Formats: sequence, structure tokens, C-alpha cells
Amino acid sequence: MGKPIRDSYRIDIPLSAQCIRWYAEAADKIYDEIAPTGPEAVSLMRREPLGVVAAVVPWNFPLLMASWKIGPALATGNSLILKPAEQSPVTAIRVAELAAEAGIPEGVFNVVPGFGETAGQALGRHMDVDCIAFTGSAEVGKFFLRYSGESNMKRVSLECGGKTPNIIMADCPDLDAAATGAAWGIFFNQGEVCNAGSRLIVEESIKDAVLEKIFKVGKTLQPGNPLDPKTAMGAMVDKTQMERVLGYIEKGKKEGAKLVFGGARTRDETGGYYIEPTVFDKVDNKMTIAQEEIFGPVLSTITFKSPDEAVKIGNDTIYGLAAAVWTKDITKAFKTARALRAGVVWVNCFDNGHISSPFGGFKQSGFGRDKSLHAMEKYTEIKATWINIGA
Repeated sequence: MGKPIRDSYRIDIPLSAQCIRWYAEAADKIYDEIAPTGPEAVSLMRREPLGVVAAVVPWNFPLLMASWKIGPALATGNSLILKPAEQSPVTAIRVAELAAEAGIPEGVFNVVPGFGETAGQALGRHMDVDCIAFTGSAEVGKFFLRYSGESNMKRVSLECGGKTPNIIMADCPDLDAAATGAAWGIFFNQGEVCNAGSRLIVEESIKDAVLEKIFKVGKTLQPGNPLDPKTAMGAMVDKTQMERVLGYIEKGKKEGAKLVFGGARTRDETGGYYIEPTVFDKVDNKMTIAQEEIFGPVLSTITFKSPDEAVKIGNDTIYGLAAAVWTKDITKAFKTARALRAGVVWVNCFDNGHISSPFGGFKQSGFGRDKSLHAMEKYTEIKATWINIGA
């Protein structure tokens, strides 16, 4: 899908293996419960597997996003159907081969490649599928909600992207770290990341200094051959996505944003779909590039004068997946993090995490959580058994 191979080796593969191992270890760490009844009864609350889980995963992290579903779904006793994106089916097929080699019983782990409108819709409407675990666009997520209502009311868990505000305040303890985090936060994986820091919300007095530092990082992240281990930024997944991102860049210019870095297709002589790291300044949060998920290496710079204004801008979106705030004032950090409507908030860092920490969003970024023990909740039903034992 255009990902730099060094990222596959250093990030996707080891984190996917960690995820599967972690949930294997967690399988016997979830306890059932006993309700506090009187002496005349015992009420047992047990978690039982839903049955058949269909995981529909995107193309930007075809192995890691699949692992986030495979691990907890199997650890809680379900059978799984994995539907990879049509742009990246080979990874899922290889995982199925490895699952068979590992001895997973026939029918417990299955892969169904295909297009969303056929294979995806069939799973969404199937009466024997008990749960859809989806990562992708909000538009498609809403289709799965509709399919559930029109079929068997299957459980639906959605992670539907975001428009992450990366808030840098003037009292940021390390501007170099913040600028580096901002640059990698939008240019990593070519910006094809659901929680990409696509909105740089920076205090007005330090904007120029931050942008200058981002430019320096951006110059080191020019796109290259994804199969070259030295490449830090690869190609867009396909021509359609490249044209979509270029269309947003043109729309940003037309709506009055100032293009200050990159913004063009590059390496076109190779036939590949490469886009330069791109930075807009003088962006109004009402502009299209500040409101819609571009899913490309395009950063929108928005200024603020007070923490309250920063929070207001940060929350002014239909999404609520992630956010970040950079400040040395711990009180300001806590208040800002609490006020931001996002499932994950980073303080003085960006995109940090661990398999033990949950990931998921608010608002139209969806609901349900991947990673952590909380991910196991969405693949189980709670059954209460009331036993009358007399007075």
C-alpha cells in the first residue's frame, strides 16, 4: 500500500506480534462477577462470546489493524471472519496461512477478500454474523449501522477516523520536540493515519518559530521508494487516493489558505503516486481542509490566543478520535485534556501508546475501543444467572 518497508519491519510486524501475544496472555485474566445479593440467592454474571465476529479493516495498517481485532475476538472465544480492504488483501491471506500452520481449528479464523459494496455489505447484512468490528471512514461506518438495523441487530463497533487537533501553547517545554511531533504526526505513513495530527493549533506568538522547525523536519521526509530501507515517507496507496488528496490541496488554496510548504505531486516520472509533505498557514477552522479527513500528508495551521480558544477550535469538528496538547503548566494540561472531546489525549507527546492502553473515539469517530482489556468487552455478552437458594 506504499508504506515504507522500514515501518513494516520496525512498527507493523513487531506491534502486531505483541498484540496477539498480549491477548493470548489476557485470555484468562478477565474474571466473571457475583452480584451483592442477600443470603436467599446467588447471582452470577458471566461473559460469553458473541459467536461470529466479522472484522472489516482498512488498507493503511493492514496487519496491525487486523491484529487489534483478531487478538481480542479469538481470546474471548469467538470465530472470526476477516475482510481486508480491497487495496491490501495479501497480508490477511498470509495471516490466514500462518493461523492454519499454528493449528487454529478450521472455521475459527477465516479471510474473505472482496470489495466493500459486495463482501463488506454481505457480512454487514448476514443473519449469522453477530458482530461487525470496523475501522475505516465514517461514511462506511454508517452503512454498517444501517445494515445492522436492517438485519439481525448485530453488534457494531466503529473506529471512523478523525481530524486530530495538535495544540502547541507558548509555554511548551520543548518546541523542537513539539515541532518534530507535529511533523511526524501528519507525515508519518504519508498522512494515511486515522489519528494523524492534521490540525496544528498553535499559539499565535510562536507560530512562525514552530512552522520553521516543521519545515526542517519536512525537508528530511521527502517521498522515496517504499522498498528502500532508507525511505521515511512512501507512496499514496493508489491513484484514487492521490487525486483525492491533491483535490483537497487545491480546495485549500481556493478557500484562502496559504500554501507555505510542498503541495505537489512528486516523483511522477516513476509512475508512483507520491505527494510532497504539505503545510498550509492562515487556515480558518471552517475551511474544508480543516473539517474533512484528507488522509494524506496535509497540515492545516490555525492560530489561537488563549487556551479556551484552542479548546473551542479543537472541538469544532464532527470527529473526536484523538488530540494533543503541549504545555509545561500541569494545571493547564489537565484542564485542556479534560475539555477536549477525544478518546485519546496526549500531553507533551504525540501518538504514544501501548497495547494495554485503549484506543477509540468520541462523536463521529465512532464507539468501541481497540487495544487493552476494554477491547474484549465488545466481543462478549453478559449473562446473568440468578440462583434461588432459599432464606
